[in-house]
Amino acid sequence: MEKSDLSAEGLRRRFERLAARLGKTAWVLVGTIRPRWIPARRGAPNKLLGPYYQWTFKERGKTVTVNLSASQVQAFRRAIHEQRKVEKLLAQMRLLSRPFLEATTRGVKRRKPHR
Repeated sequence: MEKSDLSAEGLRRRFERLAARLGKTAWVLVGTIRPRWIPARRGAPNKLLGPYYQWTFKERGKTVTVNLSASQVQAFRRAIHEQRKVEKLLAQMRLLSRPFLEATTRGVKRRKPHR
């Protein structure tokens, strides 16, 4: 951060820019999408069928896998990408929040150490 950005007003401006970007967020999903291929059972032993797409995510501490159609894959990938952008924006907002709040609020008066 530049010295001018350390002022309360500079921190506020940066935070507001991040919040505006956060407000433009589209649909969000957590997880990963992976293509899968399945070996053919009969006729062609070296042939693979697919790709089949699977979306995997955690829900209540358990891994959940959902099969997706080819038409769903692009929308789900966009939503996962948006989720990652949101997480990055929130991390940047958290970094700005502490110095801003410390600069704009009164803290507890510190006592001198006993000798």
